[in-house]
Amino acid sequence: MVAAALRAAHGWDEERIEIVPITTSGDRIQDRPLSEVGGKALWTKELDRCLMDGRTDMSVHSMKDVETIRPPELVIAAMLVREDVCDRLIGAQSLAELPMGARVGTSSPRRSAQLLNRRPDLEIVPIRGNVQTRLAKLERGEADATLLAAAGLNRLGMENIGALIRDMLPAPSQGAIGIEVRADMREIMSLVGAIDHKPTHVCVLAERRLLAGLGGDCHSAVAALATIESGRIRLRAEIMTANGREVVRNEAEFAENDQDAPGALARDLLGRASPALRALFSGET
Repeated sequence: MVAAALRAAHGWDEERIEIVPITTSGDRIQDRPLSEVGGKALWTKELDRCLMDGRTDMSVHSMKDVETIRPPELVIAAMLVREDVCDRLIGAQSLAELPMGARVGTSSPRRSAQLLNRRPDLEIVPIRGNVQTRLAKLERGEADATLLAAAGLNRLGMENIGALIRDMLPAPSQGAIGIEVRADMREIMSLVGAIDHKPTHVCVLAERRLLAGLGGDCHSAVAALATIESGRIRLRAEIMTANGREVVRNEAEFAENDQDAPGALARDLLGRASPALRALFSGET
């Protein structure tokens, strides 16, 4: 997708861009939740090394899997148009249709908390891997249902699989593809900037600033979505305990260039949370 966008923007031929496939630790380790083995850095460290060593000129990331704090030598230079931000439920047409005690496969703290908030009877079972791997696990009966990002399914041409869940806030940055370059490579940054979709970029940065303000980690259950409405950003967010019993929600509306508002929303959420929930994000005990 990024290569096609760059070719279209600059009139390049096929040979101008080389795609370098990189298998990350996150791809290789599929038997444990990411929170147990290093978190989101497992998706980026190999790509970062190639970029810093000059073996690649840019890295393409699913922004949902990029750590909030990045090395200062690297810059997110562009983002493609955001895909559908919703999750799809595979295995039933709605959460209400899942039988009592159904086993739902997910290793996402956010999805686990949201599911248990709505259906405390559900059993959450860890499940990781790519789309095909997760669907195969359902076929083998390892879980009765699972949640997958609609964005990934759509990009694979599988947009008719599962049922859209529109009443759950997504993970911050869900559905967004980002292109990262070295900060000292001005020419590459300029070339990549030609394919930047500013509305997506502005909204995802607001969600990432919220994450920075919360100070959570890969164990923390947080959902957020920024949209542009009438020229202003509307940022909705929620933080949750792992069992979903406590959820603190709020939203803020602010100008596109207001970089402080997401942090203020984060402080508001933490300020209204119980000590137990706040400790999951701020490190308090």
